[in-house]
Amino acid sequence: MSFARCRDMLPAGLETTKKMSNPDLPTYLYVLPILGIVAWYIRRHNRLERTSLEAVKAAMEAGMIGKKARLIGPSDCIGHGACKTVRSVNAITLVFGTATRGIDLPVVKPNFETDMPGIFIAGELGGMGLIRNAIEQGRQAMESIGQLLADGHNNELDLLIVGAGPAGFSATLAAKVDNLKVVTVEQEELGGTVAHFPRRKLVMTQPAELPIIGKTTFKEVQKEDLIDFWRGVEKKTGIAINYDERVDEIVPAEGGAGYRVTTNRAQYDTRAVLLSIGRRGSPRQLGVPGEDLPKVTYRLIDPEQYRDLHVLVVGGGDSALEAATSIAEEAGTTVTLSYRSGAFSRAKQKNREKIAAMSRAKRVQVVLNSNVREILDDSVVIALGDKLARIRNDAVIISAGGILPTGFLQKIGIKVETKWGSE
Repeated sequence: MSFARCRDMLPAGLETTKKMSNPDLPTYLYVLPILGIVAWYIRRHNRLERTSLEAVKAAMEAGMIGKKARLIGPSDCIGHGACKTVRSVNAITLVFGTATRGIDLPVVKPNFETDMPGIFIAGELGGMGLIRNAIEQGRQAMESIGQLLADGHNNELDLLIVGAGPAGFSATLAAKVDNLKVVTVEQEELGGTVAHFPRRKLVMTQPAELPIIGKTTFKEVQKEDLIDFWRGVEKKTGIAINYDERVDEIVPAEGGAGYRVTTNRAQYDTRAVLLSIGRRGSPRQLGVPGEDLPKVTYRLIDPEQYRDLHVLVVGGGDSALEAATSIAEEAGTTVTLSYRSGAFSRAKQKNREKIAAMSRAKRVQVVLNSNVREILDDSVVIALGDKLARIRNDAVIISAGGILPTGFLQKIGIKVETKWGSE
């Protein structure tokens, strides 16, 4: 940038005023610091612009924008439609699922409350699978619950939290800060869905802020390290989580506000309930012959167990691409990735790039626009258009997502809507 251009950007009269204030000092002693600030601002602006343009390019390559308004941060959406609710000018259109496969979503208000007063939903169940955002949702939901509890009640508990994943763990910490009478139940182990991720999976790439603890210092963390960190927080803060306790029934309390929650261990009388359970407890199945064979599974835990095997991975999301690439890195494996669409539009850019590189290196055979027709003991049959191909196979991993526990929610009285999109 030239000196003349920087000088022209100064407020009118500034140079003259400075000269008049102390005529004994050279003009450049006043001007140079201001020029430095202007130059810093321009460099910062250009850097932010380049970052935004790169984000736009990545989003367009993922097929999320097309010819419509350019969305810079699609992952920032909180997931359950509150952004659409608060923006009443029809600037946002929510599209879920496809024309042939809908997605069930519970109806949740912007304050995370369902149509059942006093029952709230946060995290993956409401559509937010990102760990950092789920943690934030757990904290925000507690703010809404705090407003509800401010009116007072006669129930034994203030709150029952169902699930100790990212949202439930964050909410449990926030409840301790507010000195609430709370019980947290988890039917499996700390971390919820995160605990079932593959070994050494990178699960967080940005710091998160936990109640009591504050902002975490790590920027990238693997599954095992994150679970260990949460265990340390659990021990340090003294929060109590009832593991191996499953909720069987939630019904309105008799003669007043709140709910009676029945588990496999106890019965609780609580004013509010926060559901922070995952969606993957019931994996989405293909519904094809042979899917009940022992070699078929719905999540990857340890890639090493597939060494020297012929493996088929089905799906086009991040979990499918990560499973395929991690297995392909094991010695002697032959990996085929089958996806019903023509592009991996739902997966992160880095996963798309990695699977493309492995495909070029012939370490993963990518079969797009394909559907599994049958699973046999030693092979699988895949449809490619109007043709059928039979390939050798020792193991099948179906990563087609999870099915919302619709029956459980509807039994409680929570409204669930099926959203349909387009291909």
